[in-house]
Amino acid sequence: MGGGGDAVKHGDLDSSMTNPSDALDVHMGALEFECVDCHRTTDHQISGRSISVSVDDANQIACTDCHNEQPHPDDRLNEHTDTVACQTCHIPEAAVKLPTKVEWDWSTAGNDWTEDPHEYLKIKGSFVYEQHYIPEYFWYNGVVADRYLLGDTIDPEGITLINPPAGSIDDPTAKIWPFKVHESNQPYDAVYNYLLQPKTVGEYWVNFNWDTAFELGSEAVGLPYSGEYGFATTHMWFPITHMTAPATQALECTACHGENGRLDWQALGYPGDPMDWGSRDAGK
Repeated sequence: MGGGGDAVKHGDLDSSMTNPSDALDVHMGALEFECVDCHRTTDHQISGRSISVSVDDANQIACTDCHNEQPHPDDRLNEHTDTVACQTCHIPEAAVKLPTKVEWDWSTAGNDWTEDPHEYLKIKGSFVYEQHYIPEYFWYNGVVADRYLLGDTIDPEGITLINPPAGSIDDPTAKIWPFKVHESNQPYDAVYNYLLQPKTVGEYWVNFNWDTAFELGSEAVGLPYSGEYGFATTHMWFPITHMTAPATQALECTACHGENGRLDWQALGYPGDPMDWGSRDAGK
């Protein structure tokens, strides 16, 4: 469920480059890159796509468009490129200059609270922003494993996954990637158990009546509305692929291979740190 439109989209439209000025002002400096240096354009067709919502991996941009598969002078670093995305080491944090939205609670909308665009808006609810955001890490092969579609049923007691990344330790095409995982509290139909599409513009944002907004939104998208609603937690994944830091600011070995490192090796499918247990192919 995003920030605008009559029938609001389920995923927060805030991307890993929520604030493009982060990339342009902070990390483009040394070589004076512009967007088109990576997003090369032919006949008005711009390369690249929103990989948080894409149905395939066509027309993507990769670091290897300019760099070879093993660009480091140190072989120990080159040994990582089969399993670790360039972005994992070279984007140690996101939202470097300006904070990025990480939580959005629609259930608080409509209250006459003090407004602040980074904390609360009556038309949208409550927000949490973070600066110097430390990514979360998942296996990712360039596409999503599944996506929430209009009318899909949910378990309101659990977490609805909007677009979980595809890939695992057993997928030879997957690498460990950095993500922003955005959490939302979104309206759902308490009888049919699917996420609702409220009509916000010209309705909720004027009258602040959820029932009418759900009736009109459901009519627009062709789904029945029971008249009963609640709010449920959703997670949406945004691959972090902008805001590349200078090489001197890339992660050091101990950031991952050390006590209290930022990678959860067991969650990634390893028995422990591969420095001790071996690579993902060990024992096969």
